[in-house]
Amino acid sequence: MSRKTRLSLACGLIAAFGVSTQAHAFWFGSSGYTKTKYPIVLTHGMLGFDSLLGVDYWYGIPSALRKDGATVYVTEVSQLDTSEARGEQLLEQVEEIVAISGKGRVNLIGHSHGGPTVRYVAAVRPDLVASVTSVGAPHKGSATADFLRQVPEGSDGEALLAGIVNGLGALINFLSGSSSDSQQNALGSLESLNSEGAARFNARFPQGLPTTACGEGAYVVNNVRYYSWSGTRPLTNALDVSDLLLGASSLTFGGEANDGLVGRCSSHLGMVIRDNYRMNHLDEVNQTLGLTSLFETDPVTVYRQQANRLKNAGL
Repeated sequence: MSRKTRLSLACGLIAAFGVSTQAHAFWFGSSGYTKTKYPIVLTHGMLGFDSLLGVDYWYGIPSALRKDGATVYVTEVSQLDTSEARGEQLLEQVEEIVAISGKGRVNLIGHSHGGPTVRYVAAVRPDLVASVTSVGAPHKGSATADFLRQVPEGSDGEALLAGIVNGLGALINFLSGSSSDSQQNALGSLESLNSEGAARFNARFPQGLPTTACGEGAYVVNNVRYYSWSGTRPLTNALDVSDLLLGASSLTFGGEANDGLVGRCSSHLGMVIRDNYRMNHLDEVNQTLGLTSLFETDPVTVYRQQANRLKNAGL
Protein backbone atom coordinates (compact mmCIF):
# COMPACT_ATOMS: atom_id res chain seq x y z
CA MET A 1 0.00 0.00 0.00
CA SER A 2 1.46 3.37 -0.99
CA ARG A 3 2.16 6.14 1.50
CA LYS A 4 -0.50 8.34 -0.11
CA THR A 5 -3.07 5.54 -0.04
CA ARG A 6 -2.35 4.86 3.62
CA LEU A 7 -2.68 8.56 4.40
CA SER A 8 -6.04 8.70 2.60
CA LEU A 9 -7.22 5.73 4.66
CA ALA A 10 -5.95 7.33 7.85
CA CYS A 11 -7.65 10.63 6.99
CA GLY A 12 -10.91 8.83 6.44
CA LEU A 13 -10.62 7.01 9.74
CA ILE A 14 -9.80 10.24 11.55
CA ALA A 15 -12.77 11.95 9.95
CA ALA A 16 -14.95 9.12 11.21
CA PHE A 17 -13.14 9.13 14.53
CA GLY A 18 -13.90 12.82 14.88
CA VAL A 19 -17.60 11.97 15.13
CA SER A 20 -16.99 9.34 17.78
CA THR A 21 -14.73 11.76 19.66
CA GLN A 22 -17.52 14.32 19.76
CA ALA A 23 -19.89 11.66 21.05
CA HIS A 24 -17.34 10.59 23.67
CA ALA A 25 -16.93 14.21 24.75
CA PHE A 26 -20.72 14.57 25.04
CA TRP A 27 -21.14 11.52 27.25
CA PHE A 28 -17.88 11.41 29.20
CA GLY A 29 -16.60 14.99 29.00
CA SER A 30 -13.49 16.48 27.42
CA SER A 31 -11.49 19.43 28.66
CA GLY A 32 -10.89 20.74 25.14
CA TYR A 33 -7.39 21.59 26.34
CA THR A 34 -5.75 20.48 23.07
CA LYS A 35 -8.58 21.39 20.70
CA THR A 36 -6.79 23.52 18.12
CA LYS A 37 -8.63 25.31 15.33
CA TYR A 38 -6.50 23.63 12.67
CA PRO A 39 -5.33 19.99 12.52
CA ILE A 40 -1.97 19.06 14.00
CA VAL A 41 0.36 17.32 11.52
CA LEU A 42 3.35 15.38 12.88
CA THR A 43 6.48 14.85 10.73
CA HIS A 44 9.28 12.48 11.73
CA GLY A 45 13.03 12.92 11.47
CA MET A 46 15.80 10.99 9.71
CA LEU A 47 15.28 7.20 9.75
CA GLY A 48 11.82 7.86 11.15
CA PHE A 49 8.43 6.29 10.45
CA ASP A 50 4.79 6.53 11.43
CA SER A 51 4.54 3.10 13.09
CA LEU A 52 7.13 0.31 13.07
CA LEU A 53 6.16 -3.22 14.13
CA GLY A 54 3.37 -1.78 16.26
CA VAL A 55 5.52 0.92 17.88
CA ASP A 56 4.67 4.54 17.04
CA TYR A 57 7.47 7.02 16.36
CA TRP A 58 5.47 9.64 18.30
CA TYR A 59 5.06 7.29 21.24
CA GLY A 60 1.75 7.99 23.00
CA ILE A 61 1.60 11.56 21.68
CA PRO A 62 -1.20 11.50 19.05
CA SER A 63 -3.64 9.72 21.37
CA ALA A 64 -2.87 12.15 24.21
CA LEU A 65 -3.55 15.11 21.91
CA ARG A 66 -6.74 13.62 20.50
CA LYS A 67 -8.07 12.80 23.96
CA ASP A 68 -8.78 16.43 24.70
CA GLY A 69 -9.94 17.58 21.31
CA ALA A 70 -7.09 17.82 18.81
CA THR A 71 -7.35 16.43 15.30
CA VAL A 72 -3.98 14.79 14.60
CA TYR A 73 -2.45 13.40 11.43
CA VAL A 74 0.80 11.41 11.41
CA THR A 75 2.71 11.68 8.14
CA GLU A 76 5.57 9.65 6.72
CA VAL A 77 8.22 10.91 4.33
CA SER A 78 11.47 9.38 3.11
CA GLN A 79 13.65 8.09 5.89
CA LEU A 80 16.71 9.49 4.10
CA ASP A 81 16.71 12.37 1.63
CA THR A 82 17.32 16.08 1.32
CA SER A 83 15.18 18.59 3.22
CA GLU A 84 13.69 19.80 -0.07
CA ALA A 85 12.77 16.30 -1.28
CA ARG A 86 11.20 15.39 2.05
CA GLY A 87 9.42 18.74 2.04
CA GLU A 88 7.85 18.04 -1.35
CA GLN A 89 6.62 14.67 -0.11
CA LEU A 90 5.14 16.29 2.98
CA LEU A 91 3.51 19.03 0.92
CA GLU A 92 1.53 16.44 -1.04
CA GLN A 93 0.21 15.01 2.22
CA VAL A 94 -0.57 18.43 3.67
CA GLU A 95 -2.59 19.32 0.57
CA GLU A 96 -4.56 16.11 1.01
CA ILE A 97 -5.11 16.72 4.73
CA VAL A 98 -6.34 20.25 4.06
CA ALA A 99 -8.75 18.99 1.41
CA ILE A 100 -10.14 16.22 3.60
CA SER A 101 -10.32 18.19 6.84
CA GLY A 102 -11.82 21.25 5.20
CA LYS A 103 -9.93 23.46 7.65
CA GLY A 104 -7.79 25.28 5.09
CA ARG A 105 -4.57 25.22 7.11
CA VAL A 106 -2.57 22.94 9.43
CA ASN A 107 -0.27 23.19 12.45
CA LEU A 108 2.99 21.47 11.50
CA ILE A 109 5.20 19.83 14.12
CA GLY A 110 8.54 18.40 12.99
CA HIS A 111 11.13 16.50 15.01
CA SER A 112 14.82 16.41 14.07
CA HIS A 113 15.11 16.46 10.24
CA GLY A 114 11.35 16.95 10.33
CA GLY A 115 12.09 20.53 11.41
CA PRO A 116 13.64 21.66 8.11
CA THR A 117 11.06 19.50 6.33
CA VAL A 118 8.10 21.40 7.78
CA ARG A 119 9.94 24.69 7.30
CA TYR A 120 10.12 23.95 3.57
CA VAL A 121 6.35 23.45 3.36
CA ALA A 122 5.67 26.64 5.33
CA ALA A 123 8.03 28.60 3.09
CA VAL A 124 6.65 27.45 -0.27
CA ARG A 125 2.96 27.22 0.75
CA PRO A 126 2.38 29.54 3.71
CA ASP A 127 -1.30 29.69 2.76
CA LEU A 128 -1.65 26.07 3.95
CA VAL A 129 0.20 26.48 7.24
CA ALA A 130 -0.99 28.13 10.46
CA SER A 131 2.08 27.32 12.55
CA VAL A 132 5.41 25.50 12.59
CA THR A 133 6.74 23.87 15.74
CA SER A 134 10.29 22.58 15.58
CA VAL A 135 11.38 19.92 18.09
CA GLY A 136 15.10 19.19 18.47
CA ALA A 137 15.83 20.18 14.86
CA PRO A 138 19.31 21.06 13.51
CA HIS A 139 18.50 24.34 11.79
CA LYS A 140 22.15 25.36 11.71
CA GLY A 141 23.37 21.83 11.16
CA SER A 142 24.59 19.11 13.51
CA ALA A 143 28.14 18.59 14.77
CA THR A 144 27.57 14.85 14.37
CA ALA A 145 26.78 15.35 10.67
CA ASP A 146 29.88 17.53 10.34
CA PHE A 147 31.93 14.75 11.94
CA LEU A 148 30.57 12.15 9.50
CA ARG A 149 31.15 14.52 6.57
CA GLN A 150 34.89 14.24 7.25
CA VAL A 151 34.81 10.90 5.41
CA PRO A 152 36.36 11.82 2.03
CA GLU A 153 33.82 12.39 -0.75
CA GLY A 154 33.84 9.66 -3.38
CA SER A 155 35.91 7.33 -1.18
CA ASP A 156 35.27 3.65 -0.53
CA GLY A 157 34.54 4.60 3.08
CA GLU A 158 31.82 7.00 2.02
CA ALA A 159 30.28 4.41 -0.30
CA LEU A 160 30.33 1.77 2.44
CA LEU A 161 28.81 4.10 5.04
CA ALA A 162 26.12 5.31 2.64
CA GLY A 163 25.29 1.75 1.65
CA ILE A 164 24.84 0.66 5.26
CA VAL A 165 22.67 3.66 6.17
CA ASN A 166 20.61 3.38 2.97
CA GLY A 167 20.02 -0.27 3.78
CA LEU A 168 18.80 0.64 7.24
CA GLY A 169 16.49 3.27 5.78
CA ALA A 170 15.08 0.77 3.28
CA LEU A 171 14.50 -1.75 6.08
CA ILE A 172 12.63 0.81 8.17
CA ASN A 173 10.62 1.81 5.11
CA PHE A 174 9.65 -1.82 4.50
CA LEU A 175 8.85 -2.67 8.12
CA SER A 176 6.73 0.45 8.52
CA GLY A 177 4.58 -0.67 5.60
CA SER A 178 5.72 1.89 3.02
CA SER A 179 6.22 -0.48 0.11
CA SER A 180 6.50 2.35 -2.43
CA ASP A 181 8.77 5.40 -2.64
CA SER A 182 11.43 3.37 -0.86
CA GLN A 183 14.51 4.87 -2.53
CA GLN A 184 16.91 6.16 0.12
CA ASN A 185 19.46 8.97 -0.11
CA ALA A 186 21.78 8.89 2.89
CA LEU A 187 24.26 11.31 1.35
CA GLY A 188 21.42 13.73 0.63
CA SER A 189 20.43 13.62 4.29
CA LEU A 190 24.03 14.16 5.36
CA GLU A 191 24.37 17.17 3.06
CA SER A 192 21.16 18.67 4.44
CA LEU A 193 22.10 18.14 8.08
CA ASN A 194 25.72 19.31 8.17
CA SER A 195 26.47 22.96 8.83
CA GLU A 196 27.30 23.87 5.22
CA GLY A 197 24.19 22.22 3.81
CA ALA A 198 22.02 23.79 6.50
CA ALA A 199 23.45 27.22 5.65
CA ARG A 200 22.52 26.77 1.98
CA PHE A 201 18.99 25.71 2.94
CA ASN A 202 18.68 28.66 5.34
CA ALA A 203 19.70 31.11 2.63
CA ARG A 204 16.72 29.95 0.57
CA PHE A 205 14.25 29.53 3.44
CA PRO A 206 15.13 31.94 6.28
CA GLN A 207 11.62 32.20 7.75
CA GLY A 208 11.71 32.09 11.56
CA LEU A 209 15.49 31.77 11.85
CA PRO A 210 17.33 33.78 14.52
CA THR A 211 19.45 36.64 13.27
CA THR A 212 21.87 36.23 16.20
CA ALA A 213 24.01 33.25 17.16
CA CYS A 214 21.69 31.87 19.81
CA GLY A 215 18.67 34.12 19.81
CA GLU A 216 15.06 33.84 18.74
CA GLY A 217 13.68 34.29 15.23
CA ALA A 218 10.63 36.17 14.03
CA TYR A 219 7.54 34.83 15.72
CA VAL A 220 5.31 35.37 12.67
CA VAL A 221 6.32 35.30 9.00
CA ASN A 222 3.82 35.32 6.12
CA ASN A 223 1.03 34.76 8.66
CA VAL A 224 2.73 31.57 9.92
CA ARG A 225 3.71 31.37 13.60
CA TYR A 226 7.05 29.74 14.44
CA TYR A 227 7.96 27.91 17.67
CA SER A 228 10.74 25.61 18.86
CA TRP A 229 11.86 23.56 21.84
CA SER A 230 14.61 21.03 22.55
CA GLY A 231 16.58 19.15 25.19
CA THR A 232 20.20 19.20 26.35
CA ARG A 233 20.72 15.93 28.24
CA PRO A 234 22.07 13.01 26.15
CA LEU A 235 21.87 10.62 29.13
CA THR A 236 18.52 10.57 30.93
CA ASN A 237 17.47 7.02 31.79
CA ALA A 238 19.78 4.14 32.72
CA LEU A 239 17.23 1.61 31.42
CA ASP A 240 17.24 3.08 27.91
CA VAL A 241 19.99 1.47 25.82
CA SER A 242 19.69 4.20 23.17
CA ASP A 243 21.17 6.63 25.69
CA LEU A 244 24.55 4.98 25.11
CA LEU A 245 24.46 5.82 21.40
CA LEU A 246 23.38 9.39 22.06
CA GLY A 247 26.00 9.75 24.76
CA ALA A 248 28.64 8.71 22.23
CA SER A 249 27.38 11.04 19.48
CA SER A 250 27.22 13.93 21.96
CA LEU A 251 31.03 13.83 22.14
CA THR A 252 31.16 15.33 18.64
CA PHE A 253 29.87 18.64 20.06
CA GLY A 254 33.03 19.41 22.03
CA GLY A 255 31.28 20.57 25.19
CA GLU A 256 28.39 22.47 23.55
CA ALA A 257 25.05 21.74 25.21
CA ASN A 258 23.17 19.24 23.04
CA ASP A 259 20.60 16.45 23.03
CA GLY A 260 23.01 13.91 21.57
CA LEU A 261 22.49 14.93 17.94
CA VAL A 262 21.50 18.60 17.92
CA GLY A 263 23.14 21.57 19.63
CA ARG A 264 21.07 23.87 21.83
CA CYS A 265 21.46 27.00 19.69
CA SER A 266 21.00 25.10 16.42
CA SER A 267 17.52 24.08 17.59
CA HIS A 268 16.27 27.68 17.84
CA LEU A 269 13.44 28.78 15.54
CA GLY A 270 10.88 31.52 16.06
CA MET A 271 9.65 31.65 19.67
CA VAL A 272 11.93 29.44 21.75
CA ILE A 273 9.63 27.80 24.27
CA ARG A 274 12.55 26.15 26.06
CA ASP A 275 15.91 24.84 24.89
CA ASN A 276 17.19 22.94 27.93
CA TYR A 277 14.71 20.23 28.81
CA ARG A 278 16.30 17.28 30.58
CA MET A 279 15.73 15.24 27.41
CA ASN A 280 17.84 13.65 24.70
CA HIS A 281 17.02 13.45 21.00
CA LEU A 282 14.74 10.43 21.36
CA ASP A 283 13.13 11.59 24.61
CA GLU A 284 11.77 14.50 22.56
CA VAL A 285 9.34 12.06 20.91
CA ASN A 286 8.84 10.03 24.13
CA GLN A 287 11.20 7.24 23.04
CA THR A 288 12.45 4.68 23.71
CA LEU A 289 8.99 3.37 24.71
CA GLY A 290 8.50 6.19 27.18
CA LEU A 291 11.80 5.62 29.02
CA THR A 292 12.58 9.27 29.68
CA SER A 293 13.90 11.23 32.65
CA LEU A 294 12.03 10.92 35.95
CA PHE A 295 13.19 14.45 36.81
CA GLU A 296 11.65 16.31 33.88
CA THR A 297 8.21 17.07 32.52
CA ASP A 298 6.78 14.12 30.63
CA PRO A 299 7.38 14.76 26.87
CA VAL A 300 3.71 13.99 26.18
CA THR A 301 2.77 16.84 28.50
CA VAL A 302 5.04 19.21 26.56
CA TYR A 303 3.14 18.38 23.35
CA ARG A 304 -0.18 18.90 25.12
CA GLN A 305 1.05 22.27 26.38
CA GLN A 306 2.04 23.27 22.86
CA ALA A 307 -1.34 22.26 21.49
CA ASN A 308 -2.97 24.41 24.18
CA ARG A 309 -0.63 27.28 23.25
CA LEU A 310 -1.74 26.97 19.63
CA LYS A 311 -5.38 26.84 20.71
CA ASN A 312 -5.02 30.01 22.78
CA ALA A 313 -3.37 31.73 19.79
CA GLY A 314 -6.44 30.96 17.70
CA LEU A 315 -4.62 28.32 15.69
